[in-house]
Amino acid sequence: MSTEPIRITRGQGGEVEVEGTLDLLAADILRRARFLIQPTLRGHWIRLPFDLGRDWENEHATWATQMLTAAHYPVHLDPDLRTDTPDQVAPPDPVRPPALTAQAPPGRRARR
Repeated sequence: MSTEPIRITRGQGGEVEVEGTLDLLAADILRRARFLIQPTLRGHWIRLPFDLGRDWENEHATWATQMLTAAHYPVHLDPDLRTDTPDQVAPPDPVRPPALTAQAPPGRRARR
């Protein structure tokens, strides 16, 4: 794992791109976040699909950042791509309904 951060940025043409050194796990995480990895003459071009809207791109860039951070990769996400606040780590746990108590079937008294 490299100590150089993986950078997720919006390019000059408006596309969301990834720069930096990636290993297989980081590449798999980016694929899960819907990034495309295309071979080029100089290595690979890693980007989100075009024309799916800025909100969709921002959500997937933030999601990729959260997954890479959880896997202990250093990541830099451009602030204009962030959909959450930097202090927000994860959504709160869902509230569980109170445990149900066993009830007697209709026509019978509950035991005490």
